[in-house]
Amino acid sequence: MANLDSIFHGLADPTRRAVIARLARGPAPVSELAQPHDMALPSFLKHLKVLEAGGWIQSDKTGRIRICRLRPETAALAEDWLGRQRSLWEARLDRLDALLATMNSGGESDDA
Repeated sequence: MANLDSIFHGLADPTRRAVIARLARGPAPVSELAQPHDMALPSFLKHLKVLEAGGWIQSDKTGRIRICRLRPETAALAEDWLGRQRSLWEARLDRLDALLATMNSGGESDDA
C-alpha cells in the first residue's frame, strides 16, 4: 500500500482528482478517462502512473484495452488520517476556547 505522501500527491492535481471522480462511478478504459482532458496521451498516462503509485487506481489490460478501477481503500486511508488531524485540531481549539473564556472572566468587566 502507498504511503501518505504518495496518496496526497495523487490528489494534488485537478486532472488526477477528475480521474478519481470519474472512476468513483465505475471502471473505465484509459481512452475514456483521457478524452475530457486537453493533453497528449503520454502526458495523461503520467497522471495515471502517479495515481497507481499512490494506490488510488489499479489497471488491468484485456487485449489492447487498459481498464482502470478505483481502489477505495486508499480514500479510506486518507480519510482516516484527515479525521485524526481534525480531532487533534478540534481538541486544541477547545482548549484555546476554554483558556480565552477563563481570561475573559478573570474579574474584568467590559463596562469599565
